[in-house]
Amino acid sequence: MKPFKIERYFAKYEFSAKYLLSCSDCESLTLPELLALASPQDRDRFESLHLGYTESPGLPDLREAIAGRYETASGDDVLIMTPEEGIYVTMRALLQPGQDVICVYPAYQSLYEVAADKGCRIIQWPIYKDGGRWQIDIDFLRDHVSANTGMIIINFPHNPTGFMPDHSQFQAIIDIARENNLYLFSDEMYRLLEHNPDGRLPAMVDSYEKGISLSGLSKAYSLPGLRIGWVALKDSEARRCILGYKDYTTICNNAAGEILALIAIKNADKLVQDNRNLLAENLRLAEAFFQRYANIFEWLPPLGSPVTFPRLLLETSVDDWCRHIVESQSIMVLPGSVYDFPGQHFRIGLGRRNFPESLAQLDSYLQGPGG
Repeated sequence: MKPFKIERYFAKYEFSAKYLLSCSDCESLTLPELLALASPQDRDRFESLHLGYTESPGLPDLREAIAGRYETASGDDVLIMTPEEGIYVTMRALLQPGQDVICVYPAYQSLYEVAADKGCRIIQWPIYKDGGRWQIDIDFLRDHVSANTGMIIINFPHNPTGFMPDHSQFQAIIDIARENNLYLFSDEMYRLLEHNPDGRLPAMVDSYEKGISLSGLSKAYSLPGLRIGWVALKDSEARRCILGYKDYTTICNNAAGEILALIAIKNADKLVQDNRNLLAENLRLAEAFFQRYANIFEWLPPLGSPVTFPRLLLETSVDDWCRHIVESQSIMVLPGSVYDFPGQHFRIGLGRRNFPESLAQLDSYLQGPGG
């Protein structure tokens, strides 16, 4: 498979740069912070845990707890796996070589790269700028669906732009998938982090009989280190195929992580609200920053997620600019080239507590002789 550009970029700088301004997760919890939320029964369950094999679909209590976060799902509809595994296994299990796959663009690379490696033809469905905001064209989707289409892949709130369609656009996507009997894979890793809760879209597992919701604890729940996620879907044959493929990847999940995940899900409202509060404050700081430097950056405010995708207005290439500030200022920002997206864009992450400090460091650089 092709190199995973965003992961290779993070591998190069994430653990050496002092100021991480491009992270897509929210501030991580410590183990004591998470355990402090546990009931006495769950705390005892964690501390007395036998570290043996676990059930392949996932801990039944965890699956039931996750299902309870949806409107119509049952525990049987939920399969526990790492989020990246959820993408990989689903694409490998459900797609066939030669099929067309329509995927929003830009996108997290594995959303389309696994399908491409399977032998599918990828049709990029662009998110574009118009009228001072990010947009999507439903007619493009309608015009490119054919008898050869195997799956539509969406990601809202969107990484990296923070775009979200409105409810009527979202329903139109579902209608097109239903009319053509297509799988509709919905990456919902950033769901619950909408900047206006009224814009929150329904989960795909609750919306469409062949819909697949991907989610996990990495973003809204502040627990990326647990490596626990899930796919939720009603289609029993698709679940059987996905679970069968999982036998060739991880087989089962880590026992300790599942108990810690259960504690997190039982306290989901608090964890999510804490992150929403943090994002709201950091978003205000970002708005003031980009207004102050409107001659250097073009910024379209995100509608959801901890990420936003400004554009550099300087003549220097965004790749050179990102490389210079990480090497000279220890400030890591992610160039849009890791998404194969043109136009001088770069990703900023809003989910860390030290965002004010990191942004101040960039501000100081821009005001100095090298800025």
